[in-house]
Formats: sequence, structure tokens, C-alpha cells
Amino acid sequence: MRPTFGYNIMMFTVIALLLGCNTETAIKDQQPDPVLVEYPVVYIERNLTAVDQTPAQFQSLNPAYFNPGAQLLIKRNAFADSPATNLTASLFAEDQLIDIRDLSVSDDGQQLLMAIRAPEIDGVDDDEQPKWNIWRYTVSSQTLERIITSDITAEQGNDLMPAFLPDGRIIFASTRQRLSRAILLDEGKPQYTALDESRANETFNIHVMDPDGSAIKQLTFNLSHDFYPLVLQSGKILYSRWDRMGGDHGINLYRMNPDGTENELVFGWHSHQLTLDGQAEPIDFIKPQQLASGEILMLLTSQDDTVIQKRPVLINIDDYIDAQQATANSGAQGEAITDATLSEFNFSFSAALSETGRINHLYPLPDNSQRFLMSWDLCRVVVNDIIRACGQFTAEQLADDNLIQADPLYELWLLNNANNTQQLVASTTQGTVLTESVVMQPSAQPKTFIADKVVGNELDSQLSQELAGSIHIRSVYDFDGVDSTTSAGGLTLLSDPSQTPAVDLPARFLRIVRGVPMPPDDVRDIANTDFGRSNNQLMREIIGYSPIQPDGSVKIKVPANIPLAISILDINGQRIGGRHSQWITLTPGETLECTGCHTANSQLPHGRLDAQAASINPGAAGGSAYPNATSNIIPEQGQTMAEADEMVNGLAELSDSIKYQDIWTNPVLSAVNPNIEYSYSNLATPAPNGSECFENWTPYCRIQINYVEHIQPLWDLARPVIDETTQIIVADNTCTSCHNIVDADGAAQVPAGQLSLINSPSSDQAAHLTSYRELFFNDVEQEEVDGILIDKLIEVLDADGNVVYQVDSNGELILDADGNPIPMLTTVNVPAILSTNGARSSSIFFEVMTNTTHQNMLSADELKLLNEWLDIGAQYYNTPFYSQD
Repeated sequence: MRPTFGYNIMMFTVIALLLGCNTETAIKDQQPDPVLVEYPVVYIERNLTAVDQTPAQFQSLNPAYFNPGAQLLIKRNAFADSPATNLTASLFAEDQLIDIRDLSVSDDGQQLLMAIRAPEIDGVDDDEQPKWNIWRYTVSSQTLERIITSDITAEQGNDLMPAFLPDGRIIFASTRQRLSRAILLDEGKPQYTALDESRANETFNIHVMDPDGSAIKQLTFNLSHDFYPLVLQSGKILYSRWDRMGGDHGINLYRMNPDGTENELVFGWHSHQLTLDGQAEPIDFIKPQQLASGEILMLLTSQDDTVIQKRPVLINIDDYIDAQQATANSGAQGEAITDATLSEFNFSFSAALSETGRINHLYPLPDNSQRFLMSWDLCRVVVNDIIRACGQFTAEQLADDNLIQADPLYELWLLNNANNTQQLVASTTQGTVLTESVVMQPSAQPKTFIADKVVGNELDSQLSQELAGSIHIRSVYDFDGVDSTTSAGGLTLLSDPSQTPAVDLPARFLRIVRGVPMPPDDVRDIANTDFGRSNNQLMREIIGYSPIQPDGSVKIKVPANIPLAISILDINGQRIGGRHSQWITLTPGETLECTGCHTANSQLPHGRLDAQAASINPGAAGGSAYPNATSNIIPEQGQTMAEADEMVNGLAELSDSIKYQDIWTNPVLSAVNPNIEYSYSNLATPAPNGSECFENWTPYCRIQINYVEHIQPLWDLARPVIDETTQIIVADNTCTSCHNIVDADGAAQVPAGQLSLINSPSSDQAAHLTSYRELFFNDVEQEEVDGILIDKLIEVLDADGNVVYQVDSNGELILDADGNPIPMLTTVNVPAILSTNGARSSSIFFEVMTNTTHQNMLSADELKLLNEWLDIGAQYYNTPFYSQD
């Protein structure tokens, strides 16, 4: 325990300032507070304009941003006149500016973690500048040391946001991506630190390491940031995740075990627009804290990176999954997000004048006293160049638009929310701000220890050895606890093979997709044209396919430690519904249990097992075959058809082909359904890259489809029609024979359907082939005139169908040489025939392929290739590392 100082009453000037602010909060002469007397207080003092008078910026999506001009101060206790010692003064040269953030105290109050960024190095590129490192201060020895002692290891990534686990290990956010980088090599790619899905900054993922900085392990694999891990009292990890798959879905709260298992969305997906003070505000859920009561405290932040005031709120994650959506079984009513009650204060992140001042940071003391360390800027205004407290003015005077707010002066206060008092802990000077702070106090609620799951016990040993996990969906027909097949007779009817033939089942196959990590520019500078028509999906690889069982269940082996997404397909291999919008990751040996599916617009609980409705699929009664099904598979009670299949035939493995074989029909009762197989081996054009891997599956098998390599050859492939008797070519079904700007003799022709599929560079975008532009971009109709293709022009008609004529600046008709008015002419639009939204959104194309003129011109295997390519985004390239020769 630290030695104590005598108790001191607050200075008169501070009392006067508080009273002048007309606040109910008061300073009372009372018995010494043990926190004030016994425990050290540590805080960060920051210069807001340390470099070239440029304001500091606190960018939520660029956590590694360097704001030089911070120092770490410690006071032996929380008295205002207790001297402060600069713990970081001797780390670097005196005139060198550093940055500090993310203070975190151990449960015993004896150790403090933080992230420190060393000074900028003049004349050095950004990628050679120092990285953020994690440091530890120990109270007993009064020493500050970097956790990772090796300079080489320490500089392998930016390490931020550390926290102690109950066993002494340290969980933190980092750009190291140690396992992700290793997997890239195993996939045959260069090793690099991936950028987030906006391609702006290196991605942070959650890592863990031993107390001495060894045994660093990556726990999460999101393609955008996973950061701000909080060790809950339960021992679980609550953290912030930026969901940016296919669009910006905001920063949400997720939860997992300390070993990375049971990773799930907890809160926030539909809650990024809140009405605050009568105004809609965009918000994200960043840096959660937990009060001693168990409630989650969060400081809402302005979207302006230069604004540092916050709005403290409480979030009920136990009973809610969104701001106004309770979990399925909680029965809670009302709002999940409420303003934190802090004495008589009314904090916001509005730039408007606030009589109760502004708050930058709030640290709940780890006991049940309802006390907080608070970085507080008292309400002050400038009048005649003199700074005066707001309490010295009437409400009418404060409403004057000409009143000037004083520059921020955030000082450190101890707020006692139980008795409505506060005391100054540390002051500062104009131009600096006291931000994060902690008390080196033992926690009254030590965290529960959760041991890592054991391979062979909680984790499947065979899957773990294969670096794989498994996904089990009880029924893809289950939408938030509702049977989506009611109109077709319901799940009972569909799962009965004697009543529903396979051809009538809505969902037939599952596709697994992997997001391709985006490299930094120094590894590969990716042009926007590489993505094709849209960059929303970036680049995607297909991990494989599996059939869906009649009851809608599926259980499949998938690679571990990579971001995955699932799609439900129909009998033709076309995606049903929207794309999955959250990345799924499993640890080796883990099984992910899903009840069913979810629509994008639904706000009902999904993706969190303790929050969502019960499954519509109760499983088998057990002891006998499924109703009217084969007796070759006798399920156990509660088993889905996929689980029963696994029990008898082993866990299903992914295939590069779409394959189906009937294993459920009882031939005595009904006809066995025909097999289905759409295979790359049947293509006469090059198969997608990586398809050969599936002959001997590994967790690194990927299917990669690039337009130039795999789609354009479909249009170029010679397709002669040969008379079986005479062996004479009677027709040419080659796509580019009709869909060409020249005929067989080289004469100009209008392409069939105004669609040219030639493989020459486009005149609109040289980085794309003409065929790609014609398929995905609107064009204008052409006609052949005197052996030349020109844009067709037609007369413009008004709303009543009358011809519109050209007029001069005075509105007078312009006449031709014969004195006749000249009609206005315009081109004829030809809409794109394919859509990056997927195969079903490209229905016009597929309808053409089944009409009498095109039927059977493309094989089922070729159509499967087109379907999957469209479904994943119709990218021009699905690898950053295509040949540029």
C-alpha cells in the first residue's frame, strides 16, 4: 500500500468556480476518502496542438494514428495538491514527443498496462516509423517496461488496447495478423499485413500473449478492425468489431471466450442511428467498459475526429441485442441505451454550449461506491477577453449566439455519484487536456477465469488436427424462429421424401465464401478497375459446396481461422436471397451451431444463441427412421438430418462441384431422386484456379474465378453444330460469332442483341475487355450505316408524345435550310444484362439462355460457373496478384 498524505480541503478558487457554475455538485469537508488517501492515480496529459499547431485527431477507424505530445503522470494519491511524477519523461530524449493511450489496471491494482508510440523519426517513410508497443508499470518496483523486449518482435505490428486476463496473460488488439499472414503463405500468396475493407489502414485483430510478451496468438480474423477488448466479470471478452462486409454496417459489440471460441454478435447491428436531444445521430459502439454493477458503460463519440467531448451511456446487453430489440426470452421492454446518470450533469457530444460542461473520459472505480474519475471541462465563456464561469450568467445570457466558448480545459475530477460530490484530482494548463485516467485500486469484482477449450474434449481432435472446424445449421428454412416454408406445406412436409421430391425443395446447396485480404500498396497497388463493376464485395474466393438436407439442415467441415460467409442456393446453384453480411470464423476443432437464417431488414435477434428464438427444427424423435425415409439412417433423438448423416457417413466435406445424391428416399415408398453434378471437370475452358486442390482437400483449398481467365473463354469457345450423319458443320453457336461487331467476312455488323462479347480492350475503359463492359454497363444502341457502326439517334418526344424541336437562346425554333424545324435527337439506352448483385438479379440473361434461340448453347456446368461468379460479385479479378503481362 502506498504511503498517505494528510487530508486537504479543496482550494477556495476551485470551490468558487464550482459554485459559480451553479451546479448541484458540491465539495464537502468530510473524512478522508480511502481512494484519495491510499491508491495512486495515473493519467495521461495530452497537448492538443503539439505539432505545427495542428489539432490532435482521434480517428476511430484509424486507431494507430499518432498524436504526439502525451505524457503519463502518476500521483501518489488523488489529492489535488499531491505532486505528479512523469513516468515517461526518461523513456526518450527530452524534446521528443510521444503518444500514449489505453490505460488498463490489473485486478489486484498492482500493475498497469498501456500503449506507447515512440517519437517520429525524421526522413523515414511511414512504414518504417515506430510501431505502437505495450508497456507495463509495476507499483511495487515503480518500473515502466516494454512487454516485448525484442525490438524486432515489438516492431512487427501496432499493439494497442491491452488488458489483463485473470491468469495474467494479456489480451490486446494488433495489426500483427500473425496467423493470417502465415495462412496467406499456405494459400500460395505473398505474406503481408492486410488492410481493412475500406483499404485505408492496416487491420487490427484481437491477439493474446503471455505476461512476458511470448506466445503471441491471433484470436480473431475479421477483415476489418476487431479492437477494444474488455475482459468482463464473467471472464468473457466483449469487444468492438467494424462490420464492413459488402458495405459499412458500423462498429458493433461482439463477445467470445479468451481462446477465441464462441465468437458472436452481441449488440448494435440495427442501432447506429439514435435520437439524442431530439436529433438523429450516427453512432458506433467503441471501447466498452463494465461497471461494478455489471452494466456496460460506453462514451459515445462525435463523428468529427477533432471533437473530444463524449456522451456517457449505459447499454443493457443482457436483455437486448439492439437499442429497441429485446432478446427472444428476456421479456424486456423500453430502451437498451440510456444516458448514464452522473450527478446533475447532462453531457452530450454536441458542439453547443453546455452549462454542465463537457466530458472526455470516465473511469468507473472498481468497487461498489459509484465513483468515477472524470476528465471534465467546466462550462466557461470568454467575455471581453476574460474567461468566466457559465454559472455567473443567466440562461438568457447564455443563449446569446455571440457568446464565445472558452477553449477546452479538461481537468481530472473524482465524482461521487452516490452523494453528489466531486473533488479536483489534477489540474492542467490551457492547450493541454487530461484524458484517460485510472486508480491503482484492487477490484471488488475479480474476473472469472475461463480456461482455453481442450482438444479432444470441448474441441474435436480430428478437426483440430486438420486446422478445420464445422458449421451446423439446424434449418435454413428457419427465419428468426418462423418456418419460411409454410406456404409449401411446412418443414414436416418438406423433410418427408415420400411427399416432397428433391426437385421441389427450395434450398438445395450451401456455398462457403472467403474474403480475400487486401494488400497494402507497397505489396500490390490495386486499381479500382480490378474489382470490376463494383468494389463493394472487394475480392472473393469460393471455399466449396455442400448439399442441404430435406429438413434444411447442413453440417459441413470448413477451414478454421479465416473469415467465411455462407450462401443458400437453389437447384441451379443460384443464391437465394441476399448475401451474408457478417464474417464467420471458427477455431480449429470448434463447431458453430446456427438455428437458421436471417433477412437483412429483420431486426429480430439472430447470430447470438442466447438471444434468438428456438429452432423450428426439433430434430428426430429417435429410435426409428425419419418419417417415410430410408432405414439406412436411424437418428438419435433431437438430431437433424445433417447430424444423422454425419453419424452414419461421417462429417461432410466441401467440394468444388455442386453434387447431390439421394440418401433419404425409401425406394419402397417413392422413386429415388436423380443425382446432380455440376463440375469444372466437364468444362472445355480453363477451370477456376485452385479447383484441383479438392481432389485431396486441405484447409487451404480455394476456388478463384477471374473474368479474363475463366469467363471470357466461355464466349470465345468454338461451338460448331455438326450434323451427326454427314459430320458437316451446319451452324456456329460460338458466342462471339453473333455477338460481334464484325461478321465472318470482317464486315461491320450490329452485334446480336446489341451485345458485343469480343475480347478486345474496351473503348470506354482499356483495363476491361469489351465484353465485360457490355455485360455490366449501360450502353447505347448502334446501327450499321454504309459499313460503319454508329450510335442510333431517335427523335425526342415530350410527355404527350410530341416531337421536341431545337430552339435558340431566345426560345425561337431553329430551322434547317428548307425552313423546317429541326427535331432534337437522342441515343437509345441499352441496359446492362448482368448484375453484380448476383445470378438471380441477372434473370434476363438466364431467361435468354433458356429460350429457343439459346437453349443448351451453354452447358449446365458453364451456367454453374457463371452463377457462382455473379453471386460472389462478378469481380474482374478475384486475386490482387493476377499476371500483369
